[in-house]
Amino acid sequence: MMSPPPRKLRADAHRSRAAILDAAPRVLDADPDAGLEAVAVAAGVTRQTVYAHFPSREQLLLAVTDRITEEAVAAMDAVDLDAGPAADVLMRLLEAGMRAARRYPVLLQKIAALPVSPQADRDQHRTVADRIERVLLRGRETGEFDDLLPVSWLVAAIIGLGHLASEERDAGRMSETAAQDALRTSLTRLMNAAGGTDGPTRPR
Repeated sequence: MMSPPPRKLRADAHRSRAAILDAAPRVLDADPDAGLEAVAVAAGVTRQTVYAHFPSREQLLLAVTDRITEEAVAAMDAVDLDAGPAADVLMRLLEAGMRAARRYPVLLQKIAALPVSPQADRDQHRTVADRIERVLLRGRETGEFDDLLPVSWLVAAIIGLGHLASEERDAGRMSETAAQDALRTSLTRLMNAAGGTDGPTRPR
C-alpha cells in the first residue's frame, strides 16, 4: 500500500495547528491555567498533536500572542491611515487594535506577566509600531505634530499608553470613556499636537 502523499500530511498538520491556535485563546482566556489537554479537546485534536506543534506551554503562549497580534493588526489595517487629521487617525488606530485585543483580557494579563527580552518585546510589537510610525510621520509632514522627540521614543510611549488605558479599564479603575479621554489627552500632549499644548512643558 502506498503512503499518503507528503502534501496531504502537510495540509493536515496545517489544519491541526490552525485549529489549536483558534481554540487556545478561548480556552486560556476562560482559564489561564488550563492545560494543553483542555486546548486539545477544544481544538478537536489529541494531546500528542498539540505537543507535536507546541512542545511546551510557553511555546503555545508565544504562538497565541502572535495570533492575537495578527488579529489586532488586521483590525488596524482596516483603518484608513490617510483619512482625517493625524491625531484622529492615531486614536482610531489604537482603538481598533485594543478592541481586537479586548476579546482576551484575562489571557493577555497572563501573557504580560511572562518574562521576555527587550528584543523579543520589540519584535512582538513591530507590526503595530510600523503603523503608528506611519501616522506620526504624516502628522509631522502636515505640521500637526512637532518633532521635539525621536519617533522611536514616541512609538514606544504610545504603545505603553495604549496598554495602560486598557489595563485601567479592565481593572475597573476607569470607565471606557474616561480611559479613552485620558489616552487622547496624553497623546495630544506627548506629541504637542495642534490644538493641544502651545509648546513643550516646562518644569515649574
